[in-house]
Amino acid sequence: MRRAAVFDVDGTLVDTNHLHVVAWWEAFRQAGHRITAHAIHRAVGLGSADLVTHLLGEARAEGEAAGLSSAHKVLYAEYFERLTALPGAAHLLRRLAADGRQIVLATSAAGDELSALRRAIDADDAITATASADDVTEGKPAPEPVERALELAGVPAERAVFVGDTVWDMRAGRHAGVRCVALLCGGIPRADLEEAGADAVFQDPAHLLGSLPRSPLA
Repeated sequence: MRRAAVFDVDGTLVDTNHLHVVAWWEAFRQAGHRITAHAIHRAVGLGSADLVTHLLGEARAEGEAAGLSSAHKVLYAEYFERLTALPGAAHLLRRLAADGRQIVLATSAAGDELSALRRAIDADDAITATASADDVTEGKPAPEPVERALELAGVPAERAVFVGDTVWDMRAGRHAGVRCVALLCGGIPRADLEEAGADAVFQDPAHLLGSLPRSPLA
């Protein structure tokens, strides 16, 4: 039977979380909102509309989500040509693919942003498919992105592992019924990731690669 490794991208394979924080901070500032960088960081990983609702509340977000999301998109796009993969990201994907796993990305990115992320990872030869924001109606922490990734890989939940870096990733994976591996390179504390459902926690892709025999991906 096939096996799959499903990966979040931002903060898991590419070093982007703090760039998103800066872009969102400026987008909120331009709209007259003073949202702390810390609060934004803890919300990174949600889809744009959900992030705005999480930080502003549903009443205010209803009329502002579209404008704030557009501003963030423009600001974040300035970094596209400078995005950098996290240590060991490409090697990890290629190793798992060589071991027979289907590699599927599950990300809220789409379009030019997703293309920039994939260029940064530089491991398209190892990636089987991508479940992007265009493929789902609900983003993380809903299980739909992970479930869609499993459909693309053609495997049941018990034959897959999901790797991410936020509590939203862990909750999505847990709701989808897959084992979850968390990475600390996105900046979220170990205790929060474990509480959200992580079965194992590693520093970054390189650390996971070096620890594969004792990880859920063994």
